[in-house]
Order: sequence, then C-alpha cells, then structure tokens
Amino acid sequence: MTRRVLPGFRLSLGITLVYAAIIIMLPLAALIFKAASLGPVDYWRIVSSERAVASYMVTVGSALVATLFNLVFGLALAWVLVRYRFPGRRIIDALVDLPFALPTAVAGISLTTLFATNGWFGSVLSQIGVKVAYTPLGIMVAMAFTSLPFIVRTVQPVLEELDPALEEAGQTLSAGDWSIFRRVILPLLAPALLAGTSLAFARSLGEFGAIIFIAGNQPFETEITALLAFIRLEEYDYPAAAAIASVMLIAAFVMLAVTNILQARALRYTVKG
Repeated sequence: MTRRVLPGFRLSLGITLVYAAIIIMLPLAALIFKAASLGPVDYWRIVSSERAVASYMVTVGSALVATLFNLVFGLALAWVLVRYRFPGRRIIDALVDLPFALPTAVAGISLTTLFATNGWFGSVLSQIGVKVAYTPLGIMVAMAFTSLPFIVRTVQPVLEELDPALEEAGQTLSAGDWSIFRRVILPLLAPALLAGTSLAFARSLGEFGAIIFIAGNQPFETEITALLAFIRLEEYDYPAAAAIASVMLIAAFVMLAVTNILQARALRYTVKG
C-alpha cells in the first residue's frame, strides 16, 4: 500500500477548492457580477470611452516596453549570477528579491526621488534632455523595477540545471558562442522565459502603488488603467470601476492562455529535441 504524505486526496482537494473559492473565485465573481449589472450598452460606453482607451494604451504600451527590457536584462542578470563568481554576488542575488519585499508605495516614492529633476539620476538625465519622473518613461521604470524578479527567478533555476556537456558538445563541433546560445541554450530556456515574461507582463499590467507617485497621473498621457478604476471607486461609481477592471482581467486571462499554449509547444519541442 502506497503511503501518502498528505492526509488524503478528498480532504486535500476539499481544502484547496475552498481556499480557491474564497480567495480567488469570490472576488472575481463579485467583480464580474458588478460589471454585468451595467448592461451591454452602458458597459461598452464605459470601457470604450476616450479616457479609458487612452489608459489602456498607456498601461499596455508601458508594460510591453518594461517587459522587453526585463527579458533582456533579466536573462543577462540570471546568467551572470549562475555562471560567474565574483565579490558581492550574494548581495546582488539578494537585491533581486527587493521588489518582492519592498512595499510598492515605498518603491514609488524612492523611484520618484531618484528620477526627479533634482534627484541623483534625474539631475544627470535632465542634462541630456531626458525626463523620467511624471512621464510615460517613469511608468516603464516603475514597472521594470517591480517585475524584474519574475524573469530572473524563473530563468535562474533552469540555468543552474543545464548540463555543461551540451555546450561542450557544441564547442567540439566548432560552433561559436552565439550559435551555441541560440541553438542549444535558448531552446532549453524558452519555457522558463515564456513563464517569467508572462508573469512580469501581468505584474506590470496590475501595478499601482509604485506607479502613481512617479507617473504624474495626467489623463490621456500618464494615467494607467488601475488608477482610472481607483478614481471611479473614489467617485462611488462601483459599476464603472468594475467594468474598467474587467477589461484588464480579460486581457490577463487571454495573455495567460496564449502563454500556456506557447509554453506547451516549447516544452514539446524541447522534449523532442
């Protein structure tokens, strides 16, 4: 008879379903129910308003840029932390998790202080005509800061488990470093990269506290969707807030579904290869 660590399938499944229903499904159901109370015409009027569409473009555009930056920088950072040993490596490795531990409001205030025109970084950038705080670039910086750990911590374990013999085999066949990375390492990292990128993008879409301090929050320019939903809440327009939030919820579900499909294909390719 097989001995199980958990106290039984039925009990474990029941606890899991109750937890998921209370913590995940109940808030989502309340959001959908409140948005559905508007009716199709009013719902479409709210989610397709000029201000709402502008907030979608600011949010999604900034999230895309921040995610692409983290995809390159996060992969490079994970590579350095895994493949090299140098003084201060443990400190840098610990700093990667700082956005997880730091309250987002504190992160927003810190970034605003650093990138304001009189800040340490902002004063230098302003001399070459680059303004970060209270611009879309500031939103991208805040998103990149809060979402970087998702890519690093997703890719890092896979890099640690890669067999060095694969790279050595490529070197014996006279393949260059770039060719080995592109044809050997990158396909093995693809599922982890997809997972980390999707998590980073989702975090960027939903980020609020770190952005509102550095964005400037100007409608049609630096106003994100989460802030617009919060403004509707402050106006006690709960159906409108739910409608705007539901758009981001739908976008997140679609993104995760597409990512899972791509990740499954990448895993199938890796297994066959």
